[in-house]
Formats: sequence, C-alpha cells, structure tokens
Amino acid sequence: MEADTQAHVAFFLTGRRPSEHLDAVDGLGLRPALFASYRDLTQLRYDFPLVLVDGRADGLFAQSLSGIIDSALASVAQGSDGERIRKHVLRLEQAIRELATGGASGSLFALWDKASSQFTKGVDQSFEDSLRRTRAAIKVNGAVVDCDTALPARLLQHAWAAVQQQKAEGFRKELDRLVLKLSDILKADYERSAAGRSAQHLQAAVGTGFGDAFDFDAMSRMLSKALPTDVFPESRRKRIGGLLDALSAQQFISSPAASATKTDAAKPYPFLFDSCADALAAFRERSPKQIALAKAIAIAGLEIDGQYSESRHDALFEQFGANGLDPQDLAQFPDYLVCVNAEKMQAVEHAHLMEILASGLPIKVLLQIDDILEESPNGESKLTSGMRSRQIANMAIGLNEVYVLQSSSSNLFRFRERLLRGLTYRGSALFSVFSGASAKSSGLPPYLMSAAAMESRAFPAFTYDPSAGPNWASRFYLGANSQVDLDWPIQAFTYEDEQHQRVSQDMAFTLVDFVASDHRYARHLARVPREKWNGSMIPVDESLTRERKGLPDKVPSLLMVDADNVLQKVIVDERLIREARRCREMWHSLQELGGIHNSHAEKLLAREKKTWEERLQHETEAREATVPGAGVSAAPSASPAPAATSAPVEQEPERSPDEAYIETPRCSTCNECTTLNNKLFSYDANKQAYIADIQAGSYAQLVEAAESCQVSIIHPGKPRNLQEPGLDELLKRAAAFQ
Repeated sequence: MEADTQAHVAFFLTGRRPSEHLDAVDGLGLRPALFASYRDLTQLRYDFPLVLVDGRADGLFAQSLSGIIDSALASVAQGSDGERIRKHVLRLEQAIRELATGGASGSLFALWDKASSQFTKGVDQSFEDSLRRTRAAIKVNGAVVDCDTALPARLLQHAWAAVQQQKAEGFRKELDRLVLKLSDILKADYERSAAGRSAQHLQAAVGTGFGDAFDFDAMSRMLSKALPTDVFPESRRKRIGGLLDALSAQQFISSPAASATKTDAAKPYPFLFDSCADALAAFRERSPKQIALAKAIAIAGLEIDGQYSESRHDALFEQFGANGLDPQDLAQFPDYLVCVNAEKMQAVEHAHLMEILASGLPIKVLLQIDDILEESPNGESKLTSGMRSRQIANMAIGLNEVYVLQSSSSNLFRFRERLLRGLTYRGSALFSVFSGASAKSSGLPPYLMSAAAMESRAFPAFTYDPSAGPNWASRFYLGANSQVDLDWPIQAFTYEDEQHQRVSQDMAFTLVDFVASDHRYARHLARVPREKWNGSMIPVDESLTRERKGLPDKVPSLLMVDADNVLQKVIVDERLIREARRCREMWHSLQELGGIHNSHAEKLLAREKKTWEERLQHETEAREATVPGAGVSAAPSASPAPAATSAPVEQEPERSPDEAYIETPRCSTCNECTTLNNKLFSYDANKQAYIADIQAGSYAQLVEAAESCQVSIIHPGKPRNLQEPGLDELLKRAAAFQ
C-alpha cells in the first residue's frame, strides 16, 4: 500500500503516471459519476426541446414541449379515460423529443404529425382518439428547437423579432398619425386658397354625378367673398411638405401605406448582423437619417399642436442632433441585434464590441461561446476556462450602463424573462451564452455540457440590470445557480456496491468534474485499479479545503463511471486542483457582488457584534455592582493560610424559602421563560437566565415558567400579591419546584 500511495502522490505532483500502479483514462469512456443517469436525455422530461411560439412578445415567447403537453393534458386527460390519454400522449412526446434530438426541424404540429405517423400501424382507435383530442387542446404553435449549437442565436433572434415587431407597430402607428394630421393641415390650407375655391376644384370635389346641379363659377365667387383668405406662409407650407416627405420616405420600419402608394419605395433597413463592425458601420451610416427623422417627428408634433414658432424654433432645430440623439429619441427606433461567435472574434472585432458597449448604443450583442475549456495560448500552465467571455462580461458590468446576461444554453429557458428585459432595455445589452456544443468534448450532449459548466461554477449564470434599481442588491442577480451560498453544489449520489447493497452519499460537483468530461485533459487524470483503492484518496472538494505544507499524504480523487456504468476512481494532478481553486476564487467574487458572504458586510457585522458584547458586559458589571457585597473581596489574613488547605468552595447564597430564584449556572438557554415574559426573565452575559424584575410579572407566570423549564431550575417561591386570582391552585402546582 505504501508503494501505491507514493505513486498516487507522485502523479498528483508531477502528472507522470507509473504504469504498474495507475491506468490511463484515454479510451475508457469515463464520465463524472453524477452523469450516470443522463445517458439518454430523450427518456427524460425536462425543459427541452422548446417551442418558439409565434406572435408572442411576452414571457411565453418560448415554451417547453413538456409544459405545452402538460397544459393540454390538464384539460383533456380527465375522467375514466384520463390515464389512457396521458400514457398515449407522453409516448408521442417522447417521439417528438427523439426527432428534435436527431436534428429534425419544423413546427410543433409538423413534428406532431411526423411522430404520430410512426404509430399508425398496430395501434387501436383509442390511441388516435387520445392524440386527436390532445392536439385540439393545444393553442400554440411554432418552431421546435433543441439545446444545440444553434439554440442561442435562434432563441434570441426569435425573442428579438417579437419585441421589435411590437415596437415597430407602435412606431408605425405614431408615424401614420403624424402623416395624417399634417396632410389634413395642408388640405385645410389649400381649401382656403384661391385654387381651393376655384370652380374647377369645387366641381371635382362634388363629383360628376351632380355636375349639372350647381353653378360652380357662382359658388366660387361667393366663397371667395364670404370666407377669409387666411392662408399659410409659404415657409410653413414648405416646412410641412418637407416633414411629410421625411416621414414617408423613412426606412427604419416598413410602412404598408408608403409601399402601396410608391412602387419605388425604398426597402426597410436590416437590423440583424453577424459582425459588430458591420452593425457599428450601419448605425453610423444611418445616423444622419435617424437624426433627420427624429427631428421631423419633433417638429411635426409642434406643428400639429400649432405651437411651432419660426423665430424661436428654427434656430433650435438647426442644431438638433448635433451631439447625437438622447436615449428617449433613440428608444423610438428599432434595436440592432448582433450574433457573434467568440471563437471567430479577432482583436478588431473585440474592439468594435467594446466600442458598442461603451457608447450605450441600442445594439444588443449575443456572444456565443462553444468551448470554455480551451487551453491558454501561453502554454499549458493554465486553462482559459472561458476567460475571454468572462473578461468581456466583467468589463461590460464595469461600464455600469450595459445590461449583461451570462448563462449556459441549458438555463436559457429559465432566463427567458431576463432575456426579454435585456432586449427591451434602453441601451446596449450583452448576452454571453455557453452553448455546450464543443465538438472536442467527450461526446456528451450540449445540454449536459452546458448544464455541467454552470453547475461546476465554470460558467455561472447571472444578470446585471442597470434599470432595476440604484444599487448592486437590486441590479445584480446570481440566484439561478444551484446552492448559490456554497463553493460547490452538493448532490446525492446512489449506487450499488460489490455486495449488491444500495449506497448513498453526498458529492460535490466541482470544476474538476467538469474538466474530467473533456478528453483533452485526460493526461491530468489517472484511473486507480479497484484493488489499489486506499485511504489516501479523498474527494476533490475536501482536497480543495486543505492547505498543503510539504509533501501531501492525501490526493484528490473523482468518482467516475465507464460505458457500462461501473464505478471507477480517478485521481487528478495538481494543475487541475490549482484551476479549481482559481475558479472558486472567481466564484467568490461573484458571490460578493450578489451579497453572499460579502466581506464588507461580514466585517461590519463582526464590529457590531463586538460592540454589542462590550455593551452587554458593561451592563452586567454595572448590575452586579449594585448588589450588596458584590465585587468586594475579603480582607487579607494577617498570616498566610496553611499550604495543605484546599481552596474554599464557593457557596450558594442563603435564600429565603419564600424568595423566587433561578439556578442560573444550570440554565440551558431554552428561551422558554424569556419568551413568556422578557421583563420578568432575562439573560446574563453567558446567555443564562435570571430573574431581572420580580415586579414585572405575576406569580402565575413564575409557576408556568417553572413548569415549562426544560432543566427544572426555576423556583417560584411564595406569591407576593396575595390577591392574585387562583392562588390555591398555583401554590399546589408550585410545590413541586420549591
């Protein structure tokens, strides 16, 4: 055993694996033991696949397949055939999940039909009846998406499109209102002009059906004399005409009215990009037209209200937008969405991203990370562990005015409300998402990899919302992570041992567990043959709490399972332990931002506790000083006491049998008496009870406290108020405690 332990320690320190003591893990198909139950996700009911619901811009823009099925079954699977319907429909749900996992695309109803066609042969009519009734109860439809490489972009684009459509409808309605009002103003002005009162115009206004019934020349002469010729100045007429041209020619949203009247109407601008540089260039190129349109909207409002004054407003609007548009004006226009992959980002693209975030432009950026376990370009000393994305997210938070969301793909459905908040936020937003779809991992599904990254603290989920409040407590949210107050989440693990006995234990899921699922780091792991298992192998989380001095006598180990779900023990080298400590420290920083184990708060709490204890000590000393004889030492003896004499034993003070008292040194601090009357009973500096004020309570309370005391140390004595009701009964009850 000594040789085995030495081999384990040597591997931990050097990463070199003695072949006679340790085995390589390459080709064994090992995965963390906690993954054993997740080999086939299609057999499980969980958040995925999702249905991207058409026409929803609220929190229901994406719904889980299981949730939709459950809602339908709640209304259909009732009565005597309820269980039959449930079994049939859950069978179909599994088939749809298998199709989605296999890469099938289409709407929910399309995949429903495709999956149900697999069961048309060999099933009775009751099966078809179950599916027909349940499908009729489903009121939503949309594209079905699984947790794969494409999910982050598809989900965010779907939500963004729904939000922008809703926003565009409001903007279009406002533009149409302005165009209509301005057109009415010009029309009214024309009607008051000489041309508007001409016989030719009057006849055209009446129509050909009554052309012979009126003398339009006479009508024109009469109107010219009867009505004032108060027409607009040419400058106003020209200004309103220019406003109408600007409002009608805009390309920021589609205008059905403009498209219907102008066959050569320019197409609306696109706002979806795959490059920060392209999005930034488009924003800059369109900025003059955006300012011109915002200016036209502002002037149109004044014109419609009759408040535009050339002498006052011409000079003001001459400089409109010289420093860009303010957030309120920008909020009217569509937001840009950029979807980029971190692996393809070069230094120039990174600079453009930071420029977008720092400028507060209404551009939302999805930064998708497919691999957070890539090795550092500086060599093998460190893993990057998502450092690039972490740096961008941290820098974005540091800008204070950027909405930041970081999450794994597996958590995006749970974060859908926070996705919407980011998409509707006035300003820049960064969505940093780990897809879990790295092709270099050990063949695990993206859902499992992304969930493991979040669980292991390698890629924690959080949001920073500047609009949520004035402080970090309201802006920063970390609560989506499992067991957020712990360094590593603890999960129950159950297995069958060699004696076929059920064994359960709690296991921490650490960064090392996550890294162990990636074959690129197999050289940092070594399998220990079962016959060489010994007490020198301790769990990784326990190893992380130890401070090593000199050569270690224990080495960190993982529980893993092979392809046959047989339990294996694997030891890890020191490099992975260093990375786990580094990951833990970064998690501690996030915890502090989230108000968990906040060092400033704990320091303040310790200071306040010390102040409270000192004040309590002073109060106790002052109270003892008021007791006769307390603190007064006996006069020194004229001659020393004999050496053989033992120290005198402190005697309890003699008490009157009528006096109520508590044997304070025996108090167990059960709170029974202080809860009953905290003025009659109180605690000293040792949190042990004594009678603080005998006048503050009744004899009945003394007796009740004596009866409820868990260690029977309260002695009620005799009643002080002989007029207290029920004394005879109280004295009988008190007799047992005198």
